Amino acid sequence: ISHPTAYSIYLAKLQGPFATLGLAEDTWALNEGVLDDDAFLQQAYMNHDEREKMFFDALEKTRQGLCVCVFDTTDRVQHMFWRQLEPDHPANRNGNLSGRTGVIEDLYRRMDDLVGRILARLDKKALLFVISDHGFTSFRRGINLNSWLHQNGYLALKNGTDQSRDWFKDVDWERTRAYALGLGGLYLNVKNRERKGIVEPGAEADKLRKELRQKLRGLRDPQDNQVAIRDVIDSRAVFAGPYRGNAPDLIIGYNKGYRAGWDSVTGTVTHTVFEDNTKAWSGDHCVDPALVPGVLFSNHKLDCERPAIVDVAPTVLDFFGLKPPRYMNGQPWVLLKDEESQ
Repeated sequence: ISHPTAYSIYLAKLQGPFATLGLAEDTWALNEGVLDDDAFLQQAYMNHDEREKMFFDALEKTRQGLCVCVFDTTDRVQHMFWRQLEPDHPANRNGNLSGRTGVIEDLYRRMDDLVGRILARLDKKALLFVISDHGFTSFRRGINLNSWLHQNGYLALKNGTDQSRDWFKDVDWERTRAYALGLGGLYLNVKNRERKGIVEPGAEADKLRKELRQKLRGLRDPQDNQVAIRDVIDSRAVFAGPYRGNAPDLIIGYNKGYRAGWDSVTGTVTHTVFEDNTKAWSGDHCVDPALVPGVLFSNHKLDCERPAIVDVAPTVLDFFGLKPPRYMNGQPWVLLKDEESQ
């Protein structure tokens, strides 16, 4: 869990046991009512305090070079408490709206205080970036893409069944042309790529990809006729690098209020395409990226018109005089000198 290996041992001896891999905050315990709001928040901020200790220790020992820390409390708390911002959110029907209020506002005050404490320790020449890879929005309704694919003839089930258990246990792959897995990906069942693929790569796959994009883009929720899927993105147009082939064929850009349904994520086919999200996990960001832009804060002025998350890696490399590899997207940000920042 660390490199070099001894670093985790050093941290444990310095501050005691600490959370490591995975989602340390037990979001599902809150979803299922095993934890209440107060207990979850206590756990989340306990993990956050551990991260602060690690970061300030690393910052103190980094006299020159790069010091990075990921604070994920902002993600976890907004996932679980967005329902407090919307009294009519479906999650509040089950009594999930406790007497506690202002959780997200308090979260941002705490994070703002953290930024202030970091700045107080830096000299004027030090450069500080606060970067998030996404923002947040409401998750009110889930969409089961596998159910939609089944109802529209793209995904077939065995033995005439009309539902499937999780992880595609009842899917007939020899008659299935597309399937959904995870929070935003749709895959074609391509021959010689998937084990039982039937879609020929090339022209046939391109035609199917285009057909699915046309049918899914602008898909409306029958409950209120709202657009649920804002865009469908061809992954070949947005991904780069040596692992692009592992990406889904299509990326679903859900509208605000919508996300992949809980059953769809695990490859389950049900009778229902749209359903209310009644879990405490009431906010999300796995939607159209244009709807949930991230944050960029810098203590020095930057000369860049449209900063993007793909610029971060080349910017860091450029600051240290290193040339980004050719496959890397993004452009380095230009740091303005003090007289230019006035």
